[in-house]
Amino acid sequence: MRVSIPQFMWEQLTVSVPPVIEKDLAGQTVLVTGANIGIGFETAKHFARMNAEKVIIACRDQQRGYAALQKLKKETGNENIELWILDLANFASVTAFADRFDKEGGRLDILVENAAVIPNLEGKFEPTVDGWEPALQVNNLSTSLLALRLLPRMLETAEKYNTTPRMVIVSSEVHYWTTLDSALVTSGSFFETFGKSPAFVPGALNARYGDTKLLNILFARALSDRLSGKPLIVNAVNPGYCYSGLRRNFRGLRAWIDWLMEKALARTAEQGSRQLVWAALAEADKYSNLRGAYVSLASVQEPSDYVISEEGKKAQNILWDDLVEELIKVDSKVESAAKAYLTQ
Repeated sequence: MRVSIPQFMWEQLTVSVPPVIEKDLAGQTVLVTGANIGIGFETAKHFARMNAEKVIIACRDQQRGYAALQKLKKETGNENIELWILDLANFASVTAFADRFDKEGGRLDILVENAAVIPNLEGKFEPTVDGWEPALQVNNLSTSLLALRLLPRMLETAEKYNTTPRMVIVSSEVHYWTTLDSALVTSGSFFETFGKSPAFVPGALNARYGDTKLLNILFARALSDRLSGKPLIVNAVNPGYCYSGLRRNFRGLRAWIDWLMEKALARTAEQGSRQLVWAALAEADKYSNLRGAYVSLASVQEPSDYVISEEGKKAQNILWDDLVEELIKVDSKVESAAKAYLTQ
C-alpha cells in the first residue's frame, strides 16, 4: 500500500476518529511505556477507567512520572496505578525493569510500547551511555529488548488465566515514506552501522524517525511469525499525527513548520490514544488478522509496499536475527526466552 503526503493530509482533515472501545479489564494488568504525557498518558487513563486491576506507567523521570501518577488517580478514581522508572536510553535500566517485573509484576495482559524519541535534527551524533544513536536505541533496540524480556510472563499469563494477552508496538504512518538500504541490510552489521557509525549516522538522521517506525513494524511482524499461533497477539499501531511532546525540541524553521502543521492537521493526544486502545482490545474473533497487523483508524490496514514486498520480507528476517544477536549481548535472558518460546 502507498500513502502519499496529500492523502495523509486529507485523512487527517476529513476522517473522523472512532470513539474509544470499552472493555471490563477487571483482574488484568496493563503496562504502558512513555505514559507520563501525551498519547501514553491518555492510553493509560483509558485503561484505568476500564477497571484494570493494575496499571503500570513506565516513565524515565521520577518527578514527571509521579505528577502523572497523581493526575491519573485523580481523573480516573483508580488507585491501582503504579509508577515504575524505565529509561529506554539505558540498557541497564531496561534489564533492571524486566528483572523487577519478573519478581513482583505478577500477570501481564496488555503491554503498550509507546515511548519514543525524535533524532537529533542538527545532525550531531550524540550517543547514549551504551554508545548508540538515541532514536534507534529507544525506539527499537530497547523497545524490542523489553518485549522479549516480558514475553515469557505474557505467555505464562495466557496459560494460567486462559487468556490471549496483547503486545502493542507504537509505529507511525511515516513508515510509508521510507525503505531500508538493501546493501546495509545484508551487510551482517546493520544495527552496528545504523546505530553506531559516526560516519553514517549524521547524514541519516533526518530520515531516522521514519526508519525506526518502519523497524517497529518489521519487529512486530517477525515476532508474531515466530510465536507460531501461541496465545499472544502482537501488532503495530499508528496513532496518527497528534499534538505531541515528541517534537518539543524542534527549533527555528522546523519548529515553525511543525506549529503550522499542528494547527492545521493534528489530532489530540486522546484521539491518538484510541488507536492504541483499539489495537490492545479489539476482539480477536472478529479480527482474525490482528496477529502481526498494522493498525490505523481502528482497523487493520496494509502497511507499506516495502514491508509486504519480497525485499521487505527478506529484510524482516535478516534484521530479526541481527537484532536478537545484538540484544543477547545486552541480556542473556533474551536468548533463553527466544529458545523457549519462539520458532526459528
